[in-house]
Amino acid sequence: MKCLLCESFSLLHICSTCQEIFLTPSLSKRTIQNIEVISFYKYQDIKNLLHTKHTDLGYYIYTILAKNSFTKFAQEFNFTQKLQAIAIDDKSDENYSHTAILNKALKSKYIKPQYNILRAKNSVSYSGKNKEFRLINPRDFQLKKFKGNEVILVDDIITTGTTLNEAITVMKLSKKEVLFCLTLADAELK
Repeated sequence: MKCLLCESFSLLHICSTCQEIFLTPSLSKRTIQNIEVISFYKYQDIKNLLHTKHTDLGYYIYTILAKNSFTKFAQEFNFTQKLQAIAIDDKSDENYSHTAILNKALKSKYIKPQYNILRAKNSVSYSGKNKEFRLINPRDFQLKKFKGNEVILVDDIITTGTTLNEAITVMKLSKKEVLFCLTLADAELK
């Protein structure tokens, strides 16, 4: 098969050379409700890859992106106890959940991914929508019970921050402490 980026022969959808050149994370941070949101890429740099999330190809692309960012982060992360990683709305749209792929990549000595915990009752798509639309149509998250009080929230893209803001609020109302959030990409970065 051919690498999606350079079109050279590769056994992977994105060859190791292109992964090294184009998919080396460049961490950025912003804050929501005094909680740090760490993003691994600028949205503009990987937007074509992110747009595969609603296709069969997206499974492979998100797995590669997760390996190059979330897995490396988890390998270097240490803490005094095991934390719970909660993916935002990790339901399967097709055959997989892109946020579950990211969450799974965090599995380590100090991070335990939890699945099917934080689900939106509102299924309206936020893709391409402005902040006003997002505020008028909240996700209306439902949080299932889980062990542990300190969590990491996981999402693929932070755009306006309304989804993470709502998720943080739901966690706080349930007496869970969000230590930080991780996203693949930040759409605010130029």
